[in-house]
Amino acid sequence: MSRLGDLVLKVRSKNAGPFWLTIDVFCGSADAFERVSSGLSDDVLVALFQLEPAQLKRFDIADLNVVKISLPRPQVQGTVADRDMHGASYAQIVSAIEI
Repeated sequence: MSRLGDLVLKVRSKNAGPFWLTIDVFCGSADAFERVSSGLSDDVLVALFQLEPAQLKRFDIADLNVVKISLPRPQVQGTVADRDMHGASYAQIVSAIEI
């Protein structure tokens, strides 16, 4: 097993509005994309982010070698409870997943 972050070019997370986050996994090659696409299960992501399965949106884009994951923010952006205004820390969390 390897850490996802060691297999890909870049993992980036960002806001997708005040209620959603998007995590982009740039694989860099078709081989890396296939490994990430098949090895990164929705069940792992749902458990990691404590979501209901229907809340996770995932798009595997083979032409671009990118896996895009969208999920609801745990706190609305900019509220007192929001500790990651830009959603940047989610990239580190996903990069550490073993696949």
